[in-house]
Amino acid sequence: MTTDLELSISGMTCASCANRIERKLNKLDGVEASVNYATEKARVSFPETVTPEDLLRTVEAAGYAAALPQPEREAPAEEPARDAELDGLRDRLLVSAVLSVPVIAMAMVPALQVEYWQWLSLTLAAPVAVWGAWPFHRAAWTNLRHGATTMDTLVSLGVLSAFGWSLVALFAGTAGEPGMTHAFEISVDRTDGLSNIYLEVAAGVTTFLLAGRYFEKRSKRRAGDALRALLDLGAKDVVVLRDGVETAMPADQLVVGDVFVVRPGEKIATDGVVEGGTSAVDASMLTGEPVPVEVGPGDTVTGATVNAGGRLVVRATRVGADTRLAQMARLVEDAQSGKARAQRLADRVSGVFVPVVVVLAVATLGFWLGSGVATSAAFAAAVSVLIIACPCALGLATPTALLVGTGRGAQLGILVRGPEALEQTRRVDTVVLDKTGTVTTGEMSLADVVAAEGTDPADVRRLAGVLESASEHPIARAIAAGHSGEVDGFAALAGLGVRGRVEGHDVVVGRPSLLAEQGLPLEASLVAAVDAAEARGRTAVAVGWDGRARGVLVVADTVKDGSAEAVARFRSLGLAPVLLTGDNERAARAVAAEVGIDDVVAGVMPEEKVDHVRRLQEQGRVVAMVGDGVNDAAALAQADLGIAMGAGTDVAIEASDLTLVRGDLRVAADAVRLSRRTLGTIRSNLVWAFGYNVAALPLAAAGLLNPMLAGAAMALSSVFVVANSLRLRTFR
Repeated sequence: MTTDLELSISGMTCASCANRIERKLNKLDGVEASVNYATEKARVSFPETVTPEDLLRTVEAAGYAAALPQPEREAPAEEPARDAELDGLRDRLLVSAVLSVPVIAMAMVPALQVEYWQWLSLTLAAPVAVWGAWPFHRAAWTNLRHGATTMDTLVSLGVLSAFGWSLVALFAGTAGEPGMTHAFEISVDRTDGLSNIYLEVAAGVTTFLLAGRYFEKRSKRRAGDALRALLDLGAKDVVVLRDGVETAMPADQLVVGDVFVVRPGEKIATDGVVEGGTSAVDASMLTGEPVPVEVGPGDTVTGATVNAGGRLVVRATRVGADTRLAQMARLVEDAQSGKARAQRLADRVSGVFVPVVVVLAVATLGFWLGSGVATSAAFAAAVSVLIIACPCALGLATPTALLVGTGRGAQLGILVRGPEALEQTRRVDTVVLDKTGTVTTGEMSLADVVAAEGTDPADVRRLAGVLESASEHPIARAIAAGHSGEVDGFAALAGLGVRGRVEGHDVVVGRPSLLAEQGLPLEASLVAAVDAAEARGRTAVAVGWDGRARGVLVVADTVKDGSAEAVARFRSLGLAPVLLTGDNERAARAVAAEVGIDDVVAGVMPEEKVDHVRRLQEQGRVVAMVGDGVNDAAALAQADLGIAMGAGTDVAIEASDLTLVRGDLRVAADAVRLSRRTLGTIRSNLVWAFGYNVAALPLAAAGLLNPMLAGAAMALSSVFVVANSLRLRTFR
């Protein structure tokens, strides 16, 4: 028998950390583990021979920290701890920035080099190089123990080399003497290095990289918010019916068999069966279908859906973790855990670059010692290699491009979650579109009015609108839009329609079968109008008065302006569009034909949406998913790139990688283009960040590097990276 457990992991700095923990856990007998770097969670299945404490010890032995899940009621207490980690990083960044600015200024501007300025620099730079850079040193040590190198290794190596050599030069060389200055000259000359300090390199690199790490961490920590947002959708309170007495209580105290009351406009507290009353239930959260579902005694209802009509009495059949809402939360969590773990470009490059630099530094030391030069000069050349190899521009490469790219995106109504999202856009070849609320408006509206011969369409529209204004039904609201007036003898006929007296006429509005029962059969032209509407997946409502059927109102979820153009743009970007919806086949096919989509999958539930996305991925396709509802959240999380419409639910937005502030599908195509452009900028930034330093490595190895040259290389590469990133502001 196996047990499933979710551990919270802290201390991971890159995707390779997640892979390392996963490998360690999977080495335990009978253990199957999956570690997600984005959500900082490990999902573990383990046998009785393994205890949770064994799992915690294994993670800690790998150099990271793990914690068992908190009881559900204590979950909010987890939040301050998560914030504390982010706040700690921010404090480190702010303190380091304040201390680093004068250090860099004194090193680069000779006029500021007062007597003993070098000791003032040491006083300011020491906390930055040790305490400020501690996250990098700790991660580098963990990586070293496992024989791996990442960007953290490169940063730690460079910072410690620059700081360490500065200490040697100050205490053992001539750099600590009164009156020592770094002249403003970029000369190439060989010295023993003992008159040079590189404290500005140690402080500057640390500060720039802390800034990058902070902004990335801030965006990444929101990955788990989707689950909290989803569970928050449920009703908080419920009115239970016991011995004929209504009693209010918290919804989480419901047990199977309890009978509870749901008034119009309230959320249904949990999954159950209707025992009394009739109503229309808005289940669009689950199905995506805008047409409400008529329910009566014996029908099943789902928790968190909204009662749009009359009073219902419901008997609870599933509560807590067994409900449909809880199952959807698990779907989102499973999808997020299984998502491809994109490793940062900088880490991949560092994995090759760091060993090369270390070998070059050792080779430099060996060569100069073998050449008979002074030991201090040989060590100075080797340390210079390590110092110049640590590019502060590398720390700016991703965050500056992200900052400018996301800033431009925000102006265009596109919000980007983080660098991992951008890495996916390059490879995406299929875009899956939800129908309701994404391609269509998601709201019922009057699409057409067909009048019988001899009847004015305006009369059909007006009389039906006034009558329906007295109803709470969602279809009634679409018909009543813009109409109001006096209604006498109003009566709602459950699941069929309404009747009443308007402007002296006895008016009936509802299903064609209702009018037939009332002795108002539809003539041939109206029957044809009903058939045509239903063939397109629309809802037809018949209207009659004074002994005769007078017309048909067609209510539909209309296609958004720009959806067809958006589909054309997706095709131009090399993306194959697929329409995926919980709506019926006829409605889906009609919408697909209107916007130019050939591939349609209709009538699917939320878990089936996830399965379809997964099937596409198993076929080797890289999938982007665009959606807006709770029913799309799991599919958005499963997709390689999730794009949420900002007018949609918080859950969909939290589960996605990109969020569109406007409900215009054309912006989704712009989002893919902007993401690809931003990713291209990050790549060119990395090339230049490494390029400057690689070009200076031969000078360092030759012992010709002086502090001004090192500082100039650092400044120039940083300026280029920032300038290159600013080009994203011109994106149209």
